[in-house]
Amino acid sequence: MRNANEQIERESIVLRILWMLMFTLIWYLAEVLLGLVIVIQLFCRIFQGQTNADLLRFGDSLSQFLAQIGQFGSFNTEVKPWPFADWPTPRTSEAPLAEVTPVSSLKAEP
Repeated sequence: MRNANEQIERESIVLRILWMLMFTLIWYLAEVLLGLVIVIQLFCRIFQGQTNADLLRFGDSLSQFLAQIGQFGSFNTEVKPWPFADWPTPRTSEAPLAEVTPVSSLKAEP
């Protein structure tokens, strides 16, 4: 029985490593995308005098998504980020960071 449990645990960690590698690749893509959002917002601010509201919301959601990847990758949660969980809901620009819903409070997958 002990060998069966050890085998299941080894398979579980191998699967976890594969998920972490996939989310590491997604991290790098999302990081580049966030950089583009930052540059576009800068240009909107310079040339239009105000930021783009849609980009504000997307940038906030994307930042939260990156945080969720970090929480999963550092073993702070077993809940996998989007697309396995809901995409993070953007906060209003006045909401402090402490009001962000942590990934650990999301439902665990079955």
